[in-house]
Amino acid sequence: MRPVSASGGHCDALDQALGEFRARAPHTVDRWGELLAAVLTGGGRLLAAGNGGSAAQAQHLTAELVGRYRDDRPPFSAIALHADTSSTTAIANDYGIDEVFARQVRAHGRDDDILMLLSTSGASANLLAAAEAARASGLHVWALTGPAPNPLAAAADEVLAVEAPSTATVQELHLVAVHMVCEAFDAALERGWGAKGRRRTEAADAARAAAAAGAADAAPDRRTVSARGAGGGPHALQAGLIRRTPDDLPRGGRRHE
Repeated sequence: MRPVSASGGHCDALDQALGEFRARAPHTVDRWGELLAAVLTGGGRLLAAGNGGSAAQAQHLTAELVGRYRDDRPPFSAIALHADTSSTTAIANDYGIDEVFARQVRAHGRDDDILMLLSTSGASANLLAAAEAARASGLHVWALTGPAPNPLAAAADEVLAVEAPSTATVQELHLVAVHMVCEAFDAALERGWGAKGRRRTEAADAARAAAAAGAADAAPDRRTVSARGAGGGPHALQAGLIRRTPDDLPRGGRRHE
């Protein structure tokens, strides 16, 4: 029998992790795509961040939304926070590396926007600070991480955790997840989430009411969706992701313009 080459072993590890990922990820990714469509068509924004290779993945996601994933469609507001090198280096110099994303979240994020954080370790201090800043500012925090539990999984509203021992494999499946989110987002648009965010569904309004009723509870529910973890019912993250109309926007003009 021929020994397995290093490259062959890499493919074997990816194949194994992909099977587990495929069994668990679609439910979460489909929901993310639908809720992202609700937010962005309502004038909201996606912020994304990561370090190193995960920064490249975050920027890949925002590029697909500002540009297009497959078919032509309108552009949507999405910012990769690490891509602004002047702001990033200025913040790092003046406030420290842990603040490079958190300060930008406080600058650019608005209530009901979404922050997507990517980390293979789930332990990057600057991403944890960004998650804390986002929650304080009323953003919804999603995370793509490596194996859970990890600190970022605990800090996010929803997590898609890749159960793989290799950093390279985790990053490769994060790219798969990015493309799946884009496909789910485009599919949600085709189902009618447009019309400048005017459409409001009974499900979204009911979710908002349910979340408001439970706001007095101790800590918000946070569910980690792992490639090996169990699924679950609709997450409280659905609350508040209603489509905004011009009347909902702050005085002084439309948001983000």
